[in-house]
Amino acid sequence: MKILITGASGFLGKHLVARLGFKHDLLTPSSEELDVSNYHALEKYFESNDFGVVIHLAARCGGIGANRKNPAVFFEKNLQMSSNILKLASEYEQVKKMITLGSVCSYPKFTEVPFKEENIWNGYPEETNAPYGIAKRALMMGCQYYNQQYNDNFVHLIPVNMYGEYDHFDLENSHVIPALIRKMHEAKMSGASSVTVWGDGSASREFLYAGDCAEAIELALEYYNSPEPVNIGTGQEITIKELVEIIKNVVEYKGDIIYDTTKPNGQPRRCLDTSKAESQFCFQAKTSFDEGLRKTYNWFLNQQL
Repeated sequence: MKILITGASGFLGKHLVARLGFKHDLLTPSSEELDVSNYHALEKYFESNDFGVVIHLAARCGGIGANRKNPAVFFEKNLQMSSNILKLASEYEQVKKMITLGSVCSYPKFTEVPFKEENIWNGYPEETNAPYGIAKRALMMGCQYYNQQYNDNFVHLIPVNMYGEYDHFDLENSHVIPALIRKMHEAKMSGASSVTVWGDGSASREFLYAGDCAEAIELALEYYNSPEPVNIGTGQEITIKELVEIIKNVVEYKGDIIYDTTKPNGQPRRCLDTSKAESQFCFQAKTSFDEGLRKTYNWFLNQQL
């Protein structure tokens, strides 16, 4: 197949390109080469290239700090990208299938654990992530509406928090795992006696190795053809305090951890029901958390050389 991957030069995109590159003819424009939020630029790209599948990964995203600073930008840019890609993928008959990626941030702040796909509308998202989460809800519903009205084959996957090689490790915009890895590594190298972590550590999360998410996308590409959203994760819940201790061990940092309780915890709990992905296209995450973290830290170390 000839496949357009938006966001191909991003974190998940690099994992997906590595997985699909041997089997398919991939179009992988960078965000500088193709701004999906610019309708006319995207339309010109559709006109100039011939591809039968779109995998839409491009997004404006970041951790709690970035979301709090830029709520309007996160909402606007993701909504623009969603609207543009849905309209053009529907209008151009060359496109036979599109896979879109949502976010666990779309779920309500207080959702029964494990999160089931049918409960995504049972409340408002956690406040710090709501602009991003609501924009992704709109993408999810857009897939259903276009399928309903135009008989398109648009699929929507909802991955949990991801980590792995190629992630962003800048402290302003990164998610919790890369932020903790960088903080502890720098503290280790400088001999700092402590590292400060946002919140009180009681919040729980579920983490998915990005390479496993790439496998889920490949399986959905081959075997799933429904607009009904599907959770992608491991189904394994861990508290931030537990996460901190695991990363301390991986980085071999010996100092103390200080929890800054003036900073937000984010959503109280996150853990997905992943049974639908297993039943619909036989996806089960294969990478253990310890293995995935060590791969991530080793990649980070190689970037420092």
